[in-house]
Amino acid sequence: MKRILVTGGAGFLGSFLCERLLAAGNDVISLDNYFCGSKKNIEHLMSNPRFEAIRHDVTQPIHLEVDEIYNFACPASPVHYQHNPVHTTKTCVMGAINMLELARNVNAKIIQASTSEIYGDPLVHPQSEEYFGNVNTMGARSCYDEGKRVAETLFYDYHKQYGTEIRVIRIFNTYGPRMSVNDGRVVSNFIVQALQGEDITVYGKGDQTRSFCYVDDLVDGIINFMNLSGSEIGPINLGNPGEFTILELAQKVLQMTNSKSKIIFKDLPQNDPMQRKPVIEKAKNLINFSPKVDLEKGLEKTIQYFKKVLEK
Repeated sequence: MKRILVTGGAGFLGSFLCERLLAAGNDVISLDNYFCGSKKNIEHLMSNPRFEAIRHDVTQPIHLEVDEIYNFACPASPVHYQHNPVHTTKTCVMGAINMLELARNVNAKIIQASTSEIYGDPLVHPQSEEYFGNVNTMGARSCYDEGKRVAETLFYDYHKQYGTEIRVIRIFNTYGPRMSVNDGRVVSNFIVQALQGEDITVYGKGDQTRSFCYVDDLVDGIINFMNLSGSEIGPINLGNPGEFTILELAQKVLQMTNSKSKIIFKDLPQNDPMQRKPVIEKAKNLINFSPKVDLEKGLEKTIQYFKKVLEK
């Protein structure tokens, strides 16, 4: 049994991590400022005596006695991270420093939730961990992209300078239950629009591609990498290499929801990546990572979740 801290523990991914880590018999602390996380995501865990929730912003230091830290605190959708770009950068950078200092002080292992966004609008396809990326430092997405890139650098430097035991994962598009209705990410957007009979908004021609990983598969990979013994620190890509155009996703959501919504096209936002697909050979070899949930099955579960949420 370990004592584990999950920053962003009330968020979409963080709440699933808390749930899974508790099920494995650990003591779990969720740390969240509830900017985009929700108490509803963890309310079913509150009665568990091995779970506690603390309201706290990772841009401020904190001291807790823990064995492991999952650093997942940061808005991950453009709508949320562009709302207050300065604070997003602070969350990425100061949050990383504060959690690395905590890990250093209590000799804890720490894993960083990095992102496929560090590759920017890639000039290499698909994207392997060796690719350095193509990122605009002054664009609308830069607060998140560059913040995460600096966080990675901090993790590597703490490891080199202080011997901090780290892991770094680069998460590609993930979806599933507990995404917010106003999340702003493409899967939740399309499902909510379709269920409410609104126009489905596709940017550009819809020919940009994404690879969508169901949340259960991703959480398996995250925990397995954290538990991996040895000196491997990453980064490793975690995602589903199945590649779909945004227009294909919109059409599939329409079909699966039996919606009469129409697809409308709007201008492509600045620096919106045209292609996104992970090379996952490293994760396959290290932790036997192989996503099992295909897009249709994952969408079915996600649609059912949003139906219940929208009925309330």
